[in-house]
Formats: sequence, C-alpha cells, structure tokens
Amino acid sequence: MHEPVIRIRGLTRRFGQQQALDDVCLEVQPGIVFGLVGENGAGKTTLIKHLLGLLRAQQGTVRVFGLDPVNYPVEVLGNIGYLSEERDLPDRMTIGQLMRYQQAFFPNWDAHYAGQLGATFQLDMDARIARLSRGQRARTGLLAALAHRPKLVVLDEASSGLDPAVRRDILGAIIRTVAGEGRTVLFSSHLLDEVQRVADEVAMLHQGRIVMCDTLDRILSRHHRITIRFAQPQTKAPDLPGSGCWSGAQHEWTTVCNGELDRLKRAVAAVDAQIVEQDQPSLEEVFINRISRPAQSSSQSG
Repeated sequence: MHEPVIRIRGLTRRFGQQQALDDVCLEVQPGIVFGLVGENGAGKTTLIKHLLGLLRAQQGTVRVFGLDPVNYPVEVLGNIGYLSEERDLPDRMTIGQLMRYQQAFFPNWDAHYAGQLGATFQLDMDARIARLSRGQRARTGLLAALAHRPKLVVLDEASSGLDPAVRRDILGAIIRTVAGEGRTVLFSSHLLDEVQRVADEVAMLHQGRIVMCDTLDRILSRHHRITIRFAQPQTKAPDLPGSGCWSGAQHEWTTVCNGELDRLKRAVAAVDAQIVEQDQPSLEEVFINRISRPAQSSSQSG
C-alpha cells in the first residue's frame, strides 16, 4: 500500500456554538480523483482549510504527504495546486505577469506546460485580469494551480457558477492531470453529477460528519432506485430497510434503497407489494437518500 496523500483522524472543529466538523476520518490514496460532496455548509471548505494549514486542528490530526500542514507549510503547500470558487486573482496584473509571479514561488514550475495549458484554455497572456470574464478567471486560476505540476490538486467548488464550457474545461483538466500524470485530485463540490463523471472515490459530508465513504462504483452498486406497487392504495410510504425519502401516492411509490437486492425484495414482499421498476440511481439520488434517513453514527462505507 502507498502512503496516503491525505490522512485525517478524528478531526473536530467548532466555531463558537457551531459544530463545523465532527470526528472526521479520511484517507486519500495517490493517483485518484477523490470527490468530497455535501450541501453548502456541510463542512467541505472548513476541512480543506485544515489541509492547507489555514486552520489548526482543535481535536484530531491532519497529515498531507505525511506532514502537518500547519507546522510544515512550505513543504506541503509547495506540492499543492489550489483553486476555489472565489478565484481571487490580482486585477492589476496581466495573465502573463501572474504566471511569472507564481513561477518565483514554485521551483517545479513548468513554463512549457503553462504555455500548453494557456493555449488549451484559449487565454491571452497579455489580457489584464481585471477585464476577464468569470470563465476566463476560472481558467486562469486553474492554469496557475496546475503549472507547477503539484502532487495534489485541491478544487473547492471550482466549477460553481460557471457556464458548461468552462466546467467542461475544468473536468477535462482533472482527468488529464490524473490519467496522464498519476497525480491526485481532491474535488469538492455540491454538483454531484460532475463528481460522478470524474471521481474514483467519494466521501459524503453532512452536518460536519462523514456519512459515506467508498469507491464510486461500490457506492452506486449498493443502491437501487425502485418503484413498488401495492394492490390496495396506501396513505403513507412503507418503511423499508435502507430507504430514504419516498415519492408517489396510493398504489405506486418510488425511493432509493441501499443494501442487497434479494433482502430488499423480501422486505417488499413482506409489505404485500411488488417491485415494478428497478435500476441504478445517480450519485445525487444516493446522497439525498442518505441525508434523508434518520441520524446514524458515522459510516465509512456505502
């Protein structure tokens, strides 16, 4: 086994009376796209700030490349490429000036690679950042994050609020970074359809806790979207093991359940119903199912 790029153990964080992170445990192996998903306010950005050394753990430990990012900021941040939703770039500079400025901080800066990315993203190096569109600013930020060929790329809601073409460029860059170079990407987003397109593993954060963490394939294979039909109309949805919120009324009801399909079929038969439709749900449907279920202890699998 390789040493994890990220290892978090028992991370807990409070801001006053607000519980931002609650006993979070997480490992990210090298060479994968790791999706961190959850609704706004779930704790994703707070967790990322710990990885960047911007927050010190109140309880628990945070290690990136085996080091505490608070105590070893140069060694850790020198190997991370970071892009957030804010895309805070210096308006007074041109794109080319920003690239030369960034190059001074990163010994591994690859000017040729930066030029290739700039051409791929159709960026004019002489364009002033203050005059860039939201999409151009996002592409510029991504260029700055990738050009020093970091071991770890951290994207915090980087595609939020952007048009489909820019989001496509960001996702394409993620795929090339991992598939082509064997680097690691932490992709934090509330846009679960995008995470599903690129992630190898996924962790779901809800109210500061990890409620599910596994490979994407295992998470999806363990969940089923089913529609069941009753001979007699029902006034409320049935209570099936592993089910979340239901839609429907009277004779037909639809939900997402997790667990073995045979066990689920027996549970449906036990309430005098039959499955009339069954297929695999999306990652978004799985997430909604999980957070709509009664509160349970933190789970590290699907």
